[in-house]
Amino acid sequence: MRKTIVDSILAGICISLGGVAFLKVGGIIGAVLFSFGLITVVCYKMKLYTGVSGFVETKRDWIELPVIILGNIVGCALVAFAIRSAIPELTDTARNIVDTRLEKGFWNVTLLAIFCGFIMTTVVNFARQQMWLPLLFGIPLFIMCGFVHSIADAFYYSLALGITDWTTQAFFVYLASILGNFIGCNLYRTLQLAAPNPSKD
Repeated sequence: MRKTIVDSILAGICISLGGVAFLKVGGIIGAVLFSFGLITVVCYKMKLYTGVSGFVETKRDWIELPVIILGNIVGCALVAFAIRSAIPELTDTARNIVDTRLEKGFWNVTLLAIFCGFIMTTVVNFARQQMWLPLLFGIPLFIMCGFVHSIADAFYYSLALGITDWTTQAFFVYLASILGNFIGCNLYRTLQLAAPNPSKD
């Protein structure tokens, strides 16, 4: 479990570094640079919530999942607090993202997170088979479409709100991103299980 905690925190840090690049550069180039965080997570087999949610099978996997979420959030918060001090001008950019999430509300954020979760499980599945191009395209895809990644949002929320500016609304909208990502990450295999087996001759 100790390794899971460490790997989860490191994954949050990696995603946050991608988030810094996106906030700093913006646009399609920033979205492509964000991919560095996900590529690093997959390459070093770190524990990222959206990277493992679609592959949960055993009791141990279910036990580890909340630990992974918390570890990811801690990693994101550590980077966010450093950036608030070192590059404070990015705080306003992050605040714009958070305000957009809050305007959309719980259900719309859930829907946007579902799409992101589906993309994440797809690209991670390819990367596990040493096919990295879908990861390079999939990450900019969800960013440019405005889909919601819960761990990236943990960085944006931490950067924009710090510790003291969280509201009940922000808390529940952030929970929507976690819920939506989980549904999206499991969408493909859920539909597969629901589909009838083809008849055998």
